Amino acid sequence: MTPNESFRVDPHVKVLDERVVRRAKRYGLDALVYAPHFTQLADVRAKAREHSDDELLVIPGRELFTGSWRNRRHVLAFGLDEPIPDFLTLAGTMAELRRQNAVVLVPHPEFLNVSLDRETIDRYRELVDAVEIYNPKHWAHHNRRARSIAASLSLPTFGSSYAHRERTVGEVWTAFERAIGGVDDLLTAFREGIARRVEHRSGAIHRLRSAAEFAHLGYENSVTKFDRLVLSGTEPTHPEQDYYEGRFDDVRVY
Repeated sequence: MTPNESFRVDPHVKVLDERVVRRAKRYGLDALVYAPHFTQLADVRAKAREHSDDELLVIPGRELFTGSWRNRRHVLAFGLDEPIPDFLTLAGTMAELRRQNAVVLVPHPEFLNVSLDRETIDRYRELVDAVEIYNPKHWAHHNRRARSIAASLSLPTFGSSYAHRERTVGEVWTAFERAIGGVDDLLTAFREGIARRVEHRSGAIHRLRSAAEFAHLGYENSVTKFDRLVLSGTEPTHPEQDYYEGRFDDVRVY
């Protein structure tokens, strides 16, 4: 990338393998933030490191599930120094993110029943680095509402593929209007609200891939949820796991 080019990052993908990396490069992305569900930070870091190279920067992240299954709120974070479990109170999660000076993004605001609403984003606005205004799981009215929320709170924005499917990678990206020199530089760009554009592909193929990504919600909330809750036992990112050394017992919800 030359100094006059933008830096294109997809700040939220759930899938990562050699095919995803090839696809990201083919579509001109410079970086991905890999933030799979219910995966311990050490494992996310290892996989991100394995797939990062001079052409594509892969950054480990976590989409944190706050609250219980009946009252979930998702927060996207990267630049973490230490692991944070799921199923903490929102206040407990945000306090830990503040302590670590992590980059804090709001994915899919007011989307279904898993998202931060305008009032909650406003409550934590000094901690929030950007609000998502476009992803393929959104319908048009979701994107309009997200843009309205970000504008009303005067917060920076981002867009992501939110890819649970390989073929969604490369459909959406956030383009920073300056060269980015590495992970620390990218974290600074988010923290300091550096100018960026939210861009995405268009046309029939984009619409089909967006529809397929939205349809994946049905699979995620039926088959995979049954596997997690019934067949697999306690989540790897549950705060009772030894990995977290009991540090969050005072703010866990169960």
